Amino acid sequence: MNKWKWYQYNKNELEKIKQSEHKNEILSQKPWLDKIKMNDTNYLEISHAVNGAFTLKGSLVYDQNFHDEREYKIFQFFLTQDKLVTVDLDLSLFKHANIEQMLRKIAKADKPIDGFLFILLELLAEFLIKIDDFEDELRELIWKIHKKNKTSILEDIYKRRHDLLVWSNLLIPLKELIMGIEEACHEILNDNKTYALTAKRIKRALYLIDEYEHEIHSIITLEEVISTHRGNEIMKTLTVMTAIFTPAMAWGAIWGMNFKFMPELEWKYGYFISIIIIALSMIAVYIYLKMKGWTGDLLKGKKKGKFFK
Repeated sequence: MNKWKWYQYNKNELEKIKQSEHKNEILSQKPWLDKIKMNDTNYLEISHAVNGAFTLKGSLVYDQNFHDEREYKIFQFFLTQDKLVTVDLDLSLFKHANIEQMLRKIAKADKPIDGFLFILLELLAEFLIKIDDFEDELRELIWKIHKKNKTSILEDIYKRRHDLLVWSNLLIPLKELIMGIEEACHEILNDNKTYALTAKRIKRALYLIDEYEHEIHSIITLEEVISTHRGNEIMKTLTVMTAIFTPAMAWGAIWGMNFKFMPELEWKYGYFISIIIIALSMIAVYIYLKMKGWTGDLLKGKKKGKFFK
C-alpha cells in the first residue's frame, strides 16, 4: 500500500497469529481478536485517542442467502490512521467488479480509510445490481396481478416483501458504518470524493428500497380491496339468491302441511297452479330487487384484464 498497510486474514490464520511468537502489530488488539471468533452479527465500535487518533472496528454482513437465514457472509474490520485489517473478506463474491482494478485503486489510496471506502463502494455497486434484478421481479409481479390475479399471487407478493426486509437488514448496518466513518474521521473526509460517492450510493440504495416498499404496500392494499369487493359480491349474490327462492320455500312449507282439510288437495290443476304461483312469486321478488338496484352486475363473470368485472 501507499504509506499504509492492509492485512487480509481468515479466522484460521488469526488463530495461528495469536499462537505464534512472532511480533505483529495486530496482536496488540487481542480483545478484538478474541471477539472475532464469537461474533456472527453486525456491530460497530468507534474510539478516539487524546492525540486525535481514531479506531474503527466491527463486523458487517455483506452477503445473505434470501432463502436461508443461516447462510450468510460476514467480515470483520479494524481501521486506524495507518492500517486496515479485514478478516474473512471474500472478494470473489464481488461478481460484477473488476477485482484487479479494485485492488489497484486500493493500493494507490493515500490513507487506509480511502482503501476501506473503495471496498464499501464496490460492495454497494454489487448491491445495486442485485436490487435492479429485484426491480424486474417486482415489475413482473405487478403485471401478473393485472393479467391474471389469483390467490397464489399473494405468496409471490409476500416473498417480494420478505426480500425487501432482507435488503433493509443488509443496507441499514452499512449506512451505520458509513456514518461511523464520518464520525471517526470527519476531519480528513473534507472534499473526499470516494466518501461522497459512497454516501450517495448508499443513499440511492436506501431510496430504492423505500420506494419499492411503497409499491409492495400499494399492491397489498390493492389485493385487499379486490378481495373485499369480491367477498362482498359473493355475499350479495347469496343474499339475492336466498331472497329469490324464499317464495318457493314459503309456498312449499304451506303446501307441505298434513292437515286433513286442505282445499288445494282437490284441485284438478293444483300442481300446475302451484308451480305458476311459485314462479310468479320468484319473478316478482327479482323484479323488486332489480328496481331497488340491489342486484347490480354481481351475477356477471369476471372479464380478462379487469379487477372488478
